[in-house]
Amino acid sequence: MFDPNYKFTVVDRFLKYVKIDTQSDDEAPQFPTTQKQLDLSRVLVDELQELGLTDAHLDEHGYVYATLPSNTAKDVPVIGFIAHVDTSPAISGKDVKPVIHKNYNGEDIVLPGDTSKVIDVASNPELKEMKGYDIITTDGTTLLGADDKAGIAEIMDALAYLTAHPEVKHGTIKICFTPDEEVGRGTEHFDVKGFGAKYAYTIDGSSRGEVETETFSADAVVITIHGKNVHPGYAKNKMINSIRVASRFMETLPKNTLCPETTEGREGYVHCVAFNGSEEKTVLKFIIRDFIDEKLKDYERYLENLLASVVNDYPGARYEFQVIEQYRNMKYVLDQHPEVEANALEALARLNVAPIQSAIRGGTDGSRLSYMGIPTPNLFAGGHNFHAATEWVAVQDMEMSVRNIVTLANVWESKA
Repeated sequence: MFDPNYKFTVVDRFLKYVKIDTQSDDEAPQFPTTQKQLDLSRVLVDELQELGLTDAHLDEHGYVYATLPSNTAKDVPVIGFIAHVDTSPAISGKDVKPVIHKNYNGEDIVLPGDTSKVIDVASNPELKEMKGYDIITTDGTTLLGADDKAGIAEIMDALAYLTAHPEVKHGTIKICFTPDEEVGRGTEHFDVKGFGAKYAYTIDGSSRGEVETETFSADAVVITIHGKNVHPGYAKNKMINSIRVASRFMETLPKNTLCPETTEGREGYVHCVAFNGSEEKTVLKFIIRDFIDEKLKDYERYLENLLASVVNDYPGARYEFQVIEQYRNMKYVLDQHPEVEANALEALARLNVAPIQSAIRGGTDGSRLSYMGIPTPNLFAGGHNFHAATEWVAVQDMEMSVRNIVTLANVWESKA
């Protein structure tokens, strides 16, 4: 079905997008957390309108929405494709200098701008399948931004293909590019009703063939330990140092289980991500993760019981324990809509791509969207080593993602 003579635009788009700094800020209270994300969003609106998606617009919250109208007489469910414009706060995405390693030779890749940064085959087993491919990296001094500008470029090129090839039948397709996904706020102001899709797909995965329909369920826990401060010269039998109490609590946590560095597969964890305090008050922030909702509550009870026992050893100290629900495993929703996954697998079959079906040890915008009324699994975009200067993506995988999006749109039409 896919035109073998098509001249892909995905690489040119990607190289353009990664040079726009769109780093989000996990400490900022506003939405979007950084205005520079909108620099890319405005470019995307212009490009969507140039492709003929006349309703393309940037809304007041920083979301880009657009519609590719149906070109079939069939009653096809409206589907959407979603990617996020922001890049991780973990490492700078400013002044990105992409490097294309053509006809990759199968050896370790030393990044030219910082030769201490090496993409080694031993730590990147996917590279064994990439010999002869064209690999895009940075020079090693910044993030690349394949997460998720590869997904954006792939959606845009798929739209370019569909508008140029009306013989490929499809139903109405909705597009959304979100801000602030990397800081967990990508769906905070998502207009579900205005978007108008019955089902959607985030293009935010990694290896070719990924169809991800299961994520962690996630809560946050904020622990506040209150002590009592007096002048240290006169503190005997008076001071209660909340830092000391908090440190004692941290020391009682398991060292060989229940933390990210000791878990894998379907194992959950309890993870302290911030520790800030003084004698008077110390605040600890935790993230709690598991694939089974009920286990989150088990971990939280365990954590609070451990905390209460420690605080009890410091008469006069007290604590607050706040649980904040973050997102839930989208599998519970997607299992009720098997056609969403089935059609994604059918698209891969038509392309002779072996599917990779695995649970994500994390979350996506699709986790929340599924519970907001739009069942939304995650599909591959081709990037690897997200949130690191050693991030990379293969040109051929991005092109396959374009094919996959086009084919998936046609699968929905053919099965309607």
